Amino acid sequence: MIKLTSLNSDDEFKKLLKLKKIHNNYFTVYFGKIYSGETNKNLKISFVAKKKIGNAVKRNKIKRKLRSAVQKNLNKNILQKKNYAYLIIARSQAYREKFSIISEQVNKTFEKIEKIIN
Repeated sequence: MIKLTSLNSDDEFKKLLKLKKIHNNYFTVYFGKIYSGETNKNLKISFVAKKKIGNAVKRNKIKRKLRSAVQKNLNKNILQKKNYAYLIIARSQAYREKFSIISEQVNKTFEKIEKIIN
């Protein structure tokens, strides 16, 4: 199983924010190759929820939903590009929506990313 690790430095975040992105009603995904020749054993992915969304409980619940949806889709072998990094910025609509719908949207989004990458 692939382990999820967070982006570590500010430089990694800044590089990703300049690369490609896909919008959704529930989140925005920034993705790109920020590592040159090295291959990682872990998938670099970070989840961000801005303070504008709500209090800490609300933000953490949204991040838990998104993280769980990504873990579920990892089992479907969609995210196998380990030298790519992903940044998922949550939106407030994800708080009210059911997990099944968010998981479906995550799946569709990462399928789009696979088409763009290949």
